[in-house]
Amino acid sequence: MELAELKLQLKQLIITECDKEDDFEPEDIIDSEPLFGSKSRINLDSLDALQLSLVLKQHFGIKVEGSKETRKHLQSIDTIADFIINEREK
Repeated sequence: MELAELKLQLKQLIITECDKEDDFEPEDIIDSEPLFGSKSRINLDSLDALQLSLVLKQHFGIKVEGSKETRKHLQSIDTIADFIINEREK
């Protein structure tokens, strides 16, 4: 899977799984922008992080555990894509 295709798929999953269909289209999300926190336009919360962790496991076979690890890998589309690629290379 190409990197651009992976990032588009991630954006679509976030919009669908985190109930952002009314707020965003995939092309509205910038790869490097924060997904969580006060500086985020996407404004995901801790429940969204849990849902996203489950979706990553279902769709990509990637396990995200622990709050520090989750925060580190789920910061942006870029960090999620890098995490998936690195985990697949193991």
